Amino acid sequence: MKRRSFVTALPLAAAAVTSLQAEPVATGRLKQSLCRWCYSKVPIEDLCQAAVKLGIQAVDLVDPKEWPAVQKAGLQLTIVPGPTSIPDGLNRKENHDAIEQRFRGLVDQAVAAKAKSIIVFSGNRKGMGDEEGLENTVIGLNRLKKYAEDHELLTVMELLNSKVNHKDYMCDHTPWGVEAVKRVNSPQIKLLYDIYHMQIMEGDVIRTVRDYHQYIGHYHTGGNPGRNEIDETQELNYHAVAKAIADTGFTGYFAHEFIPLRDWQASLKQAVQICTV
Repeated sequence: MKRRSFVTALPLAAAAVTSLQAEPVATGRLKQSLCRWCYSKVPIEDLCQAAVKLGIQAVDLVDPKEWPAVQKAGLQLTIVPGPTSIPDGLNRKENHDAIEQRFRGLVDQAVAAKAKSIIVFSGNRKGMGDEEGLENTVIGLNRLKKYAEDHELLTVMELLNSKVNHKDYMCDHTPWGVEAVKRVNSPQIKLLYDIYHMQIMEGDVIRTVRDYHQYIGHYHTGGNPGRNEIDETQELNYHAVAKAIADTGFTGYFAHEFIPLRDWQASLKQAVQICTV
């Protein structure tokens, strides 16, 4: 899945996985997940084995050909590939027919695999004003919501930064995304709040989570700057952020989406421990 242009540059060793020495880590009040693309050079079976040992419950953004391995490990499929791309999405009416058609097929596939959620994107501005884009995105989401509701599949639109990673992306501020979700008014249409991206665009993460938690269906982590480990090398206190999210009563999935610079198992274990609240 070509979700990030720099996936092929991941500094991960392709060596065989060594077993974790510690006992499984309790995941507390948050259901923790991990994003497959961050570990693209790790065999899916090894990644799932490590996840299970850490108490991780799900895997995000998995290519359908690897779904059987995730299911075999007893892990949940979350945020499966959706009908839009980051630059070409819901903010243009001319995309809506094709998006709706693809959405129905992908939802059927996801439901058959017992996946919990599917991802969509607003698309890039390409000269379009934010209000026009908002209106178009709402129209597009409204075309998807009944099928999502009928199949009880959570559909999340991701908030991404347009400052560093995704120039020109429209859904780049929480209030814009929240307004779209509010207008659609469906329990199956929510936001994917990527903490890394929104730290770059807005900061004030904990206050934002408290103010808008009812419109958020999924979370992603990532250290800033660099989208690396969520430890003391970056600027956010992820334990405090995780606690704030748990305190809202959040029952969805909280997924780690960072690119490890050191041993991936040690970094993932540390992230799970930091976010166990």
